[in-house]
Amino acid sequence: MVLVLVDHENGEIDEASLQTVTYGRELATAAGEPLEALVVGDAGVAGELGAHGVATVHVAVHDAFTSFAPVAAARAASEVASRTGASVVLAAGSPRGNEVMAHLGALTDLPVAADCVTVTPGSPTQVVRARWGGSLIEEANLHGSPALVTLVPHTVAAEPGGSGAGEVAKFTPELADADLLVVAKQAEAADESSGVSLADAKVVVSGGRGVGSAEGFAPLEELAELLGGTIGCSRVVTGNGWRPHTEQVGQTGTKIAPDLYIACGISGATQHIAGCRNSKTMIVINTDPEAAIMGYADYAIIGDVGKVLPAIIEETRKAKAG
Repeated sequence: MVLVLVDHENGEIDEASLQTVTYGRELATAAGEPLEALVVGDAGVAGELGAHGVATVHVAVHDAFTSFAPVAAARAASEVASRTGASVVLAAGSPRGNEVMAHLGALTDLPVAADCVTVTPGSPTQVVRARWGGSLIEEANLHGSPALVTLVPHTVAAEPGGSGAGEVAKFTPELADADLLVVAKQAEAADESSGVSLADAKVVVSGGRGVGSAEGFAPLEELAELLGGTIGCSRVVTGNGWRPHTEQVGQTGTKIAPDLYIACGISGATQHIAGCRNSKTMIVINTDPEAAIMGYADYAIIGDVGKVLPAIIEETRKAKAG
């Protein structure tokens, strides 16, 4: 059996989790095994998973699950994996998915293969992993059962593929006080006033140190609005307090795969490239023709962001008006 740990927030399933469910369904189908899922906290999302091919949704119900409690979630996952005899346990390679899976590895004394792009179950399980911020691809053997794996977001697209009639099985995991020492008390909400989230946006206009200041993001916001997209940024920008962390693109931020990524004044550190390298088309605006990000650009404009963007905005407005 293939078990997928499904993350959710405010009554909505995380997109990366749905992608992982899709990949898990492919593994289960190839092995002739059922696909099952674990949802921590009864948020009314279990029914949706049936349409994605999940035969049984295990819902862990406990007072501790009103907020993110990674060790407690791992404890619930350990119970389900043991009870069902899961051969593979998958989670999204998101910050939360990786954290829960790391705790699950510690609880079960099993190795975890994080940030995988392919998984071939067997003895041992063979995985291909993205390492060093995606700059290195590693082929490795994962020993132990069940195989504990996290999947790089956007490895596959989330696609329905089931009857929509999955079974829901609720249970209360046995938690110790130590399982509740780490609990999220507050979450910083993303600014989605544009109606487009960073993870799902088809167009992302992103700024780095070269934008110059918080005020320098005004033309980026204008262009993003014109293109129906949203704003992203590099780690140095959030470090300077110019933009919130929820807009950060990168290994320690959000990993995205938009149709169009416009990088303004971003040098292209490995950690940033790890978050945007799956962009379908990348346009780079930078004064430095030797910047590392140029190696990933489909189109490059060598120039000052403050001068180039107004010209792009003007031409975009003319095109939309015409």
